[in-house]
Amino acid sequence: MHAGLSYRESAAAGASPVRLVILLYEQAIEDLRRALAAHRRADIEARTREIDHALLVIGHLQATLDKEKGGKVAENLGRFYDQLRAGLIDAQCRQSAAAIEQQISQIMLVHEAWCEVEKAVAPAATSSENANEARSGSGWRA
Repeated sequence: MHAGLSYRESAAAGASPVRLVILLYEQAIEDLRRALAAHRRADIEARTREIDHALLVIGHLQATLDKEKGGKVAENLGRFYDQLRAGLIDAQCRQSAAAIEQQISQIMLVHEAWCEVEKAVAPAATSSENANEARSGSGWRA
């Protein structure tokens, strides 16, 4: 079993929705880094497999967008995913390392934004959990 996969599986268990999105971004980045390495080795089959998996991950991210609740943010993410998928298909067709690197950079920018969202949401969630524990008495130790 691949160590990275085992880590991601345990990290995903019980993770918040934002953390799951972050983990999917990290998977896509890892896939594309492996695709880049395969490209440099002239391993077309591995490059194709890794780009295909990244496209699958991006497709999952796009399919889970809630356009009613997400409004403009979901709409913008949908467009981002469309552009990302088109860029990856183009990178694959042109067999371009630079195009793969560009897509990695784009994903990393949005990944960083999701990490900031997680930081902003985490203190609120922790405060809420602490308040619930205080009300129920389960957080109190004599």
